[in-house]
Amino acid sequence: MSSDLEVTALAINVAVPQALRWTDTRRGETFTLTTLNVRLLPDGRLAAKAYGRPAGGGRGAYVSFPVAEDPGLAALIADAAGRAGALWAAHRGLG
Repeated sequence: MSSDLEVTALAINVAVPQALRWTDTRRGETFTLTTLNVRLLPDGRLAAKAYGRPAGGGRGAYVSFPVAEDPGLAALIADAAGRAGALWAAHRGLG
């Protein structure tokens, strides 16, 4: 395998379990955060954003928010990154 390959993005989407979901407000509208997008940065650190939909329902925009500072969410992100790494390492090629 060539170590000079330039991989420009490593990102995963993670469903937030019901018990860890939270709400946040933007422009007067409350959103329920249900998904995390976790990226592996070039220096090996993780970055994450939360996404959700209007808490009142409807077809509102899918909006990003900072991830709430919560030990459960931090553990979810770390566990998801580890699981994604294991899945990537065990890939079986195209097909």
